[in-house]
Amino acid sequence: MLDLLAIVLPVFLVVGAGYAAVWRGLFKDSAVDGLMVFTQKFAIPCLLFSAIATLDLGAELNLRLLISFYAGSTFCFFAGLFGARLVFNRPWTDSVAIGFSALFANTVLLGLPISERAYGAEALGPNYTIIAFHAAYCYLLGITTMEIIRAETRGLRLGATVAKAMFQNSLMIGIGLGFIVNLSGLPIPSVLREALDLMIRAALPAALFGLGGVLYRYKPEGDVGVIAMICGLSLLVHPVIAYTLGNGLSLSQAQLQSSVLTAAMAPGVNTYIFADMYGCARRVAATSVLVGTALTVVTAAVWIAVLG
Repeated sequence: MLDLLAIVLPVFLVVGAGYAAVWRGLFKDSAVDGLMVFTQKFAIPCLLFSAIATLDLGAELNLRLLISFYAGSTFCFFAGLFGARLVFNRPWTDSVAIGFSALFANTVLLGLPISERAYGAEALGPNYTIIAFHAAYCYLLGITTMEIIRAETRGLRLGATVAKAMFQNSLMIGIGLGFIVNLSGLPIPSVLREALDLMIRAALPAALFGLGGVLYRYKPEGDVGVIAMICGLSLLVHPVIAYTLGNGLSLSQAQLQSSVLTAAMAPGVNTYIFADMYGCARRVAATSVLVGTALTVVTAAVWIAVLG
């Protein structure tokens, strides 16, 4: 178990360093926002662009892989939504945001570095396949459900609301441009590739440090039952479904590892962004990100042991 924790802990030590730096006043809270803007809007989109542009789509774009991951995501969304409504008696809008917290796994900031440390950079192809559709699918499901429940938009207006959210997302822009380059066969000039490599090398370390600073803002408080439900769905139910379906669909070992370990990640920071966008369940979303991220230290090590 100590060997497995040694795979996971360095990632969380960087997160912890960011948390401690903001807590002790060594890194200004306002600077965290700037760091996260750099990583979320520039460095990580460059990482995703480069990964998708060079991805072997014929080998990695696997429908069975996507089913094994996204069937669990979808189940957790509706389980969280109806659990919040029927068990905890939350308003429908809160329930959608709570379901979104169970839906949106931290596939990039946690999933990529933990998978890389566990299985090596050459094994990340299936991870990028999952990530390529992740933000689009989650926002499509979450926004559409929220807008239908709020009954404020229909038809073309609903489509415009969803499309606007998609095309304003920097991660989606990076992924989309990567697909264009990949499918068109356009060469990336060597100078541009070297510049991208510089940005990519900074992406994950800076994002993990910034994530620690962001988590310092999320003080754990209240709503224990709802938060426990979200963490249970994210860290246990989702990877169990991915593992079961992955074996049933005869995924390769590499695909199974990527699907299950990515499914086992804590809720991502986007869950709070979604809750804040609609002004509902913000405290639940924020605390779920904090608690889930802390628990992932142990649960990720367990899933690595299960996967071998």
